[in-house]
Amino acid sequence: MRVIQKKYLYGWREKLGFLKSPDLGEKVIMLHGVSVGEIIALENLTKKIKETFPDYKIVITTGTKTGQDIAHKKYAEIADFITYFPFDIPFAVNSFLNKVRPSVVLIAETELWPNFAYYCKKKNIPLFVINGRISDSTFNAYKRLKFFFKHILSNYTGLFTQSIEDRDKLIAIGANPQTTEFMGNLKFDIKKLDVSIDIGKGENKLIIAGSTHKGEDEIVLEAFKNVKQKVRNPKLLLASRHLERIPDIVELVKSTGLSYGFRSKGDTFAEKDIILLDTMGELGKMYAICDFAFIGGSFNKTGGHNPLEAAVYNKPVITGPCIHNFKDIYGILTHTNAGKLVKTPQELESHMLKLLTDKEFYKSAQNDCFKVFESQKGALDFVIGKLRQIL
Repeated sequence: MRVIQKKYLYGWREKLGFLKSPDLGEKVIMLHGVSVGEIIALENLTKKIKETFPDYKIVITTGTKTGQDIAHKKYAEIADFITYFPFDIPFAVNSFLNKVRPSVVLIAETELWPNFAYYCKKKNIPLFVINGRISDSTFNAYKRLKFFFKHILSNYTGLFTQSIEDRDKLIAIGANPQTTEFMGNLKFDIKKLDVSIDIGKGENKLIIAGSTHKGEDEIVLEAFKNVKQKVRNPKLLLASRHLERIPDIVELVKSTGLSYGFRSKGDTFAEKDIILLDTMGELGKMYAICDFAFIGGSFNKTGGHNPLEAAVYNKPVITGPCIHNFKDIYGILTHTNAGKLVKTPQELESHMLKLLTDKEFYKSAQNDCFKVFESQKGALDFVIGKLRQIL
């Protein structure tokens, strides 16, 4: 009970509107993401906003402590002010808006705040939902109170959704069809890196185990060792999320009896079965040259890591069952052959084998990666276009 109470006490002063008055001036763009997933999704957009509207100050708000932690880490050099979103009570909202004085507010996903929306409209502050989505359960609940939500939604300047289905759901609960539009998904608006890497892969199949955590390396190595007995000369690039774990991972690799080397030493797959990626900042580029990837942090309580870093290169991805940080993304990927959620080490091995041996399935998985990105792209430019119209 004490833990739960403490969790919700974080940032209570700011949430009540008691902010240290930031000196932001009259040109302010505010972006809100309630927690980790939304804050990560806003990063590229925020950078583009900073580049496109250099005269404007950037304010980032979140609703949780974990969101704050990520925001301070990712936006330290981008944002001019990072704080908590106010409680949706008149006093707190009024105090917040009077101190921050945003020129426009962008709220990620679909958080509906009646008082915040009301006071934004009253103060002539454009308020947009971006990357909006609405689950079936939420939709069914809201539909029964359409008369109530229609009034709330009328205070939003625009509602821009991840899918046509989400757009139609919002219209069905009372949103104005003229200001409710499909925009695509910001999380998929990422650029491919320019890559020129030769690590001796040759014609061999390369599997990447990316951002692995303690307890996952054993699972991957066992699956790889078993697959290697059935498939001609596959290779494994093992990339731990934490480089300080490399000595422990070396001992695990030794126990497989397979040859291994280190990226930092320039070892290549020409002589090695396994390469340990013990350098910083290279994993994203490595995804471009693999055949498919297992994304770590998903066989423990971490909640997964971003599969789009691999999928953007049309590389199918596999994940364990714990994906709460990227649930919506995996929902889209695993709806096709672009992604596969496996619940056990045995399922991991089985799907690795399928991707390595079933050429038609592998090709369809690659095509699905491409189709997913095509269906979701353009969201960033859409939002920038809307901002150009009002700023």
